[in-house]
Parts: sequence; structure tokens; C-alpha cells
Amino acid sequence: MYRYFLQPQLDVLNNSLIGYEMLIRQRVNDKWVLPTDFESIPIDIQADLITRTAKKLMLKIGSVSFNVNQSQFIDPTIAEAIVAAQRQIYPINLVLEVTEEVTDQNVSNQQIIDQVHYFDERGIQLSLDDIGTGINTYEHLEPILSYASEIKFAMQNFRQEGREAEIPESLKFWKKIAEQYKLRLILEGVENQEEADMADSLEIDLCQGWFYGKPHLFKLDGDKF
Repeated sequence: MYRYFLQPQLDVLNNSLIGYEMLIRQRVNDKWVLPTDFESIPIDIQADLITRTAKKLMLKIGSVSFNVNQSQFIDPTIAEAIVAAQRQIYPINLVLEVTEEVTDQNVSNQQIIDQVHYFDERGIQLSLDDIGTGINTYEHLEPILSYASEIKFAMQNFRQEGREAEIPESLKFWKKIAEQYKLRLILEGVENQEEADMADSLEIDLCQGWFYGKPHLFKLDGDKF
């Protein structure tokens, strides 16, 4: 069994909820765990969960986001299911966060751009997740930045790589990129007041992290657990 855990995304300047990131979890031995293989989860199950979850959130938020890797982003079967889900949850916007996960399939920039156009015509936005870490360097992302709607800076990735000291300067760089390309910038992984103050000093208004709210199970009708 799969369900989404939701983590709030906030506009801290206006103290308002702008959306949720949907993090899929699997129930194993009465515990919710991270799936071992995301690509093995049938897309029809994910699309159904997205639809049922978003419909219950209707009129409360403007958007829901969920993660795909580059291979999933260009997959036509997955795209069809995502578009069907977007139709059912309108006027909530569906945002696809393309992660820095390395896949077996080589995906070209042109494939990404073509798929952005396809999704854009159907009201679905591209978010570039994990900027500045893994393969999502500026040099790698530069050709597709003008086609995105949003970038996400994940401080937890820098912590995992032992690069905490780089966060302030790297964040300043990506803030300039967001302004240059007219993108939303969401700061992810805010865990304490000090980090919230840093975001405030850099005039970053859109934030996500345990400081504002941990991911929580979103129950659907009929759930008994």
C-alpha cells in the first residue's frame, strides 16, 4: 500500500501556505517507509493517489508537487497519467520536480525541452530540484532554465555532502539565477531559526523544511490505520 506524506511550502513573508510537496511512502509491516525502488511503483497507482489526495485539498492550496527523475519526466505513459490527474484536480496546479537522480537512460536537453512544452500546454509546470548538487549543476541545467517555472535549493543535500559552509554563497548565486530567469526559488531543508533568519536576510520568501512542518501522512477516505 502506498500513500503520500505532505510537507507544506510557505510564503514566509506573507505567512501563507502556497502548496505541498507530496512524498510517496509504502506501508510495510505496519510502518511507513521510503520505497526501495520508486520506478517500480506503477504510474497508475501514483496518478490515482495524486488525484485522490489533491481533490481532498481542493480550495485549500494553489499547487501540489511531486518528484520524478529525468527518465520518468519524458516517459509518454507517465506523462499521459500525469495529464489525466491534472485535469481532475484543476484548478490546483501540478508541479513536477525533476530530481538530480542519475538514471540508466541518457536524456537530452532537447527531450526535456520538448516535454516541458507538452506539459506547459496542459497546465503542468517544471521545477528543477536539488540545484547545485549531484548532476544538477548550473552548467548542466543552464540550457533548460528558461523553460522551467521553479528551482529548489535543498540544503539537506549540501549537509549530506559535507558542504554546509558553501550554502550561503551558493544560495546567493542561485537567487540571482532565479531573478535572471524569472523563476520561483524555494529554499528546502530549513531546520531551525538560524536558517530561517538566513533565508530572511537573503530575502528568500518561499521556504520548506522541518522548521515549518514535517511531512505528515495524508489519509484518504476509508483508511483505518
